[in-house]
Amino acid sequence: MSGVVEALRRRLGEEAVLVGPAVERVYECDAYTVEKRPPLCVALPSTTEEVRDVVVLCREHGVPFAARGAGTGLSGGATVAGVVISTRRMNRILEIDAENRFARVQPGVTNLQVSKAAEPHGLFFAPDPSSQHVSTIGGNIAENAGGPHTLKYGVTANHVLEVQVVLPRGEVVRFGSRVPGAPGIDPCALIVGSEGTLGVVTEAVLRLTPKAEWVRTALAFFQTPREAVRAVALMIAEGVVPLALEFMDATFMKVVSDSFGLEFPAAAGAFLLMEFDGTESSTEAELDAATEVCRRCGAIELQVAKDDAERARLWYARKNAVGGLGRIAPSKVTHDGSIPRSKLPDMLERISEIAQRHGVVVANLAHAGDGNLHPCMPFDDRDPDQTARMHRAADEIMRLCVAFGGSITGEHGVGLEKLPFMRLMFSEEDLEFQRRLAAALGADPLCNPGKLVPEVGA
Repeated sequence: MSGVVEALRRRLGEEAVLVGPAVERVYECDAYTVEKRPPLCVALPSTTEEVRDVVVLCREHGVPFAARGAGTGLSGGATVAGVVISTRRMNRILEIDAENRFARVQPGVTNLQVSKAAEPHGLFFAPDPSSQHVSTIGGNIAENAGGPHTLKYGVTANHVLEVQVVLPRGEVVRFGSRVPGAPGIDPCALIVGSEGTLGVVTEAVLRLTPKAEWVRTALAFFQTPREAVRAVALMIAEGVVPLALEFMDATFMKVVSDSFGLEFPAAAGAFLLMEFDGTESSTEAELDAATEVCRRCGAIELQVAKDDAERARLWYARKNAVGGLGRIAPSKVTHDGSIPRSKLPDMLERISEIAQRHGVVVANLAHAGDGNLHPCMPFDDRDPDQTARMHRAADEIMRLCVAFGGSITGEHGVGLEKLPFMRLMFSEEDLEFQRRLAAALGADPLCNPGKLVPEVGA
């Protein structure tokens, strides 16, 4: 395997191929730190042609490879014991076409950079994962990333028009179209969410969305989580579809309060962060309707952000809340199941029972509007007993998501973490069809192996 390192250095240059213990430590995992696989090396291509050459050299030497952006993924999707193809040098916004509302970018561009570049034109890139200030477009595409505001605007797949991909055998192809109704079979939608198993994205054309003229953000506090998530289901059932509808429990509220200095009512055991956009009249009407639902469900206090600065502070606290769990324990796992909204009250109570039975801490936040739960478990990974109890609790929670008619993942992907759970959702016939479909699209055992679809008998 050392032969590929020398071959890569000859092609890319010494400084573009990283090796050594420090490199292995930094790249041995993504934000899912439970499973670690030190890489052979990290390649830093700058162009599509260099990515193609890296893929070809890996194939010639029989070495596994996988693309990696910022490493913010939460399921182990960018972890590989081979060559990591880092896209951090491919970080240019190539074009903003305001008239036709699209951006053409390289995969190493961060999610937030796209919105900032589009902002002078009154546009933005709608998907907004909590890590959007560092997570990259390539990673967003691989995992079909979502975020708080995808309740109204949809996930990454709804905003990718075209991709350029280096396939696992080295071919450079382009899928998709900037206009609707293009002829031929379009695998673009299959590339999005394929977790890098079908190739390396080297360029993407993204749909941009016009910014609304009016935005309102509010907090609704409840004594219990059940009351809060009951309001979520009722709100959507009555036809109120906010821009965002986020849930946070008492454990996270304390973390946010300690980390960011926000003050909450003493009696509150959960809150909803709600956001609405549109025209001034439509936004105010939706806000009024939502707050009325919250009152009927037992809200003890309602607060509305006074200005953009207060709104930004609330969102900063929400999007950085998971990082605040470092106050509780040195390690954490952020899970990612989705269930029907109507099942949220029962699900949260069952999660509490599971946590007590296994002696673990579970802090719950959720993109509650679309039933996407993030039960977060802080623990000490130096303690084998804590780690084992965390895994047993997580296993029960994933099984419960499926039993409630939901999914093992809503936006984090399968990666290494969820692979064992795929058979909870799919029969062997289902999985075999997925394997055949992936093979028809050029999937290869060397291209991000062991992800997305379990192997036969695994």
